[in-house]
Amino acid sequence: MTKPTILVTRRLPVAVEQRLQQDYTAWLNPSDQPYSSAELIAKSQGADALLISLTDRLTADLIQQLPTSVKAIATFSVGYDHIDLAAAHQRQLAVIYTPGVLTEATADATLLLLLGAARRASEGEQLLRSGNWQGIRPTELLGTEVHGKRLGIYGMGRIGQAVAQRARGFMMEIHYHNRHRLPPEREQGAVFHEQVEDLLRVSDFLSLHCPSTPETEGFLNASRIALLPDRAIVINAARGTLIVEDDLIAALRSGKIAAVGLDVYQNEPHVNPALRSLPNTFLLPHLGSATVETRTAMGMLLIDNLNALFAGKQPLNLVKIG
Repeated sequence: MTKPTILVTRRLPVAVEQRLQQDYTAWLNPSDQPYSSAELIAKSQGADALLISLTDRLTADLIQQLPTSVKAIATFSVGYDHIDLAAAHQRQLAVIYTPGVLTEATADATLLLLLGAARRASEGEQLLRSGNWQGIRPTELLGTEVHGKRLGIYGMGRIGQAVAQRARGFMMEIHYHNRHRLPPEREQGAVFHEQVEDLLRVSDFLSLHCPSTPETEGFLNASRIALLPDRAIVINAARGTLIVEDDLIAALRSGKIAAVGLDVYQNEPHVNPALRSLPNTFLLPHLGSATVETRTAMGMLLIDNLNALFAGKQPLNLVKIG
């Protein structure tokens, strides 16, 4: 039997690419340079499925121009806001994503952001690397303790719950807002706030863990920042579109917000120059799932789902659209 053909738009972990070449006719991208829309359309001619990443913006116009041979879009991500789902539904394309397998790595990265922002790690490292450190001083780079503080979690799904579990190790008091309250066994003592405004008022640390949707886009704006306790710390390892960056920058400059830890940005990969220049920002380049184990698991999960699809079975990780 002829193997289905998969167009792969970016480099993937070696084990994933090897399995793709074993199970499929895999058109890989050895240069790892993102394809333009025109290149993606041209290279997809004859492909049965696309395996894309967050850097690929599949607009309605692009999807409409895909060849009829394409039956599925597999995205190497847990988010899928870079895909026009209505256009995919109209074309009857299956959209497959990678929930679950990146939970632990992203939760680890969230705690890295939280600690890095609270303890002024970026400033400390820059001081050391510049050669300007003159030795310990009792008042130098004083940060904020994490132990015993109130952590507000906006979005208590898999990742939010994993972050809460880790934060309890620091004896943090967990508060959260979610579309639905969790059952007691999953809350584990966390305080539910039905109104997000009430969550903000008690969040010494605020960590964002909701998907990017029309309802959550621009969630953290000037009016909501004003509700946070003075000198709060904001963490975002979810989506850059959740924050109005100009409002956040103003709050960092005024001191309303003591610091931020960010792994995602409004206009990736173009990071606002003010965020890069401010001293009270701890920044990572979208590393939330960037471990060998997790990125490999993400790729294998997509292949499992594609195998099911081409075997005439229902893939487990279909995005529900339409």
